[in-house]
Amino acid sequence: MLLDGSVYLGKNVSVVCSDSTCTVYKLQDNSGEGIMTGYSVFPGVSLFYHDFHIEKCKSYFQPGTEIFCIDHCREGRLEWEMDDGSCMYMEAGDLQMNSRAQHSRMFYFPLRHYHGITVSICVKEAEAVLPGILEGFSVDVCSLRDKFCSGKQPFIMRAGASIEHIFSELYTVPESIRNMFFKIKVLELLLFLNSLNVSPDLGERPYFCKTHVEKVKAIMELITGEPQRHYTLEELSKRFDFPVTSMKNCFKGVYGTSIYAYMKDYRMNAAAVLLRRTKDSVTSIAMQMGYENASKFSAAFKSVIGTTPADYRKSIV
Repeated sequence: MLLDGSVYLGKNVSVVCSDSTCTVYKLQDNSGEGIMTGYSVFPGVSLFYHDFHIEKCKSYFQPGTEIFCIDHCREGRLEWEMDDGSCMYMEAGDLQMNSRAQHSRMFYFPLRHYHGITVSICVKEAEAVLPGILEGFSVDVCSLRDKFCSGKQPFIMRAGASIEHIFSELYTVPESIRNMFFKIKVLELLLFLNSLNVSPDLGERPYFCKTHVEKVKAIMELITGEPQRHYTLEELSKRFDFPVTSMKNCFKGVYGTSIYAYMKDYRMNAAAVLLRRTKDSVTSIAMQMGYENASKFSAAFKSVIGTTPADYRKSIV
């Protein structure tokens, strides 16, 4: 089941191309775009690869029938606001089970990119087919959906070794064995989820109120807008009326790392751009990134980029 006429995609999603093996969709927004490449695995079961380079987008998705979706995040972060105003996050390595019942909303990508996989199951169609696919295969898709989607919130869990094994191989499958490999992996995934004991706290994730998230995003805009300035946590806390501990926790919840680590990574990547595009000296670039000591700047650059500024510049000449 690829996204057929029963599914409303919305005005910002279009079909790029389609053939007998897959369909490619494009989501377009002023802040970027996302590519979704879908493959039919079984009747009623599809697998989608997501490659998004975007800051935010509006989803108009309406399934038109009962579906059960299993999402795996490989890279990036996904944010969405719940009905109570709190914000929820999915990060690299997370697994989400979702009925898409409340999927028509705004989604945000704090790191401006997202890469992952979705296994989409049309419950009624799959129920009629899957029991006869493999002798002994006894997964009830409807029961599986109820198991993970009974609450109002999406069920999100940190993927363990077994799940990571299933999905990691899906990102590198050779085209020559793709169709059969998809079938095996989807069955393996469903069997694993069927055997999983769902404890009350398994799907619990931290939530952050919208006002705190907005403050954290304002902090990010401020510090990235002035990479030459090194703000202290106390300065930021006072400026945004945000207790230090709450500020640190919320920033990490939104961006997946500490304020210090985020800015170090941002500065070094900004420095790499300057090394590629300008003839500014390493000392000048160090000062533009807030480092008065070129040696400390070089050490920081190497810890993030993997090589010294001088060697990095030589490698691109």
